[in-house]
This record gives sequence, structure tokens and C-alpha cells, in this order.
Amino acid sequence: MTDTPPDRLSTDPDSPYYDAEVLARNVGVRFKGEEKTNVDEYCVSEGWVRLAVGNSKDRRGKQLTVKLNGPVEPYFREG
Repeated sequence: MTDTPPDRLSTDPDSPYYDAEVLARNVGVRFKGEEKTNVDEYCVSEGWVRLAVGNSKDRRGKQLTVKLNGPVEPYFREG
């Protein structure tokens, strides 16, 4: 496994971009230079993040999200 997080990653097990091994390494995300803790999915090459919105759920029981565009910097947290 590399020390660089993947270009695209999701926390949703139903997503094709979900990777439990990478998520277990404690991935952090900086969006527009600010640490975000509610990131549901990100894509570095396309420059967007999908953030969870409160505790609201859609009709399928999934967390509601909002997609924001800007510079994305994923990294592995220490410890």
C-alpha cells in the first residue's frame, strides 16, 4: 500500500470507490485549506467533495449530502 491516498474515495460501502483498507488508515481531507470531518466522498482530479448535511436521510435511508467544488487535499493522519 502506498503513502498517497487514492484520487477518489467514498465512505459508502455500496459505492465502487469504497475501500475499507484505505479508510482503516484514517484518511483526513483538507478542502480549500480547511480540515473537514464530515466528508462522505471526494475526488482530487475533478476537485470536489461530498459533505454530509446534518442528520437528514433520503428516502432510502442514506445520509443527505451536498457537493462542493474546490481544491481537495487528502492525507493519512498520524496515530
